Amino acid sequence: MPAKAKKITIVQKNDPVLREISSPIAFAKIKSPEIKSIIADMKKAMEPQADAVAIAAVQIGKPIRLFVISKRAFGITTGDVETPKGLVEKPAKDDMVFINPRITKTSKAKEYLEEGCLSVRYVYGKVNRSEKATIEAYDENGKKFTRGFSGLLAQIVQHETDHLDGTIFIDKAKNLQEISHEEYEKSLQNL
Repeated sequence: MPAKAKKITIVQKNDPVLREISSPIAFAKIKSPEIKSIIADMKKAMEPQADAVAIAAVQIGKPIRLFVISKRAFGITTGDVETPKGLVEKPAKDDMVFINPRITKTSKAKEYLEEGCLSVRYVYGKVNRSEKATIEAYDENGKKFTRGFSGLLAQIVQHETDHLDGTIFIDKAKNLQEISHEEYEKSLQNL
């Protein structure tokens, strides 16, 4: 009999783990089976969520400094991805892993942007985010990188970094609105 696939649960807003400050991952552990398994679980948790663009490890109950941006986000964004030398890259064809991420720079220009969260289902609000953000992190192979993001991708890295610091978007959002499950399903048809 085949092994039963484990169900990955996305923790919700009242779970105290979401308020923990996530711990850094030791460099020697980055390529470990444990971290690879957590990354796989994060991707698996996002898969059935039609509107998932990213997830932090803490959202599956693992308070470590790790988040993943879904390839979906790169497919729908109009923002650029810049290398330190100012070269604009093509959008990623795969999910992008950020281990021990650190935002090193944000633009002074900010904008109130609509946000939701996999851990705060059916609630949306506007959060004041920098239009551009530069982040430094390690990938799943332990390679350090620096990237600049704008638009949706800049918003995502700020949102996910907040998770790693125990902050949920509803702590910062204005004009919070809750929608019904039916309204949510209808909104997915527009994605």
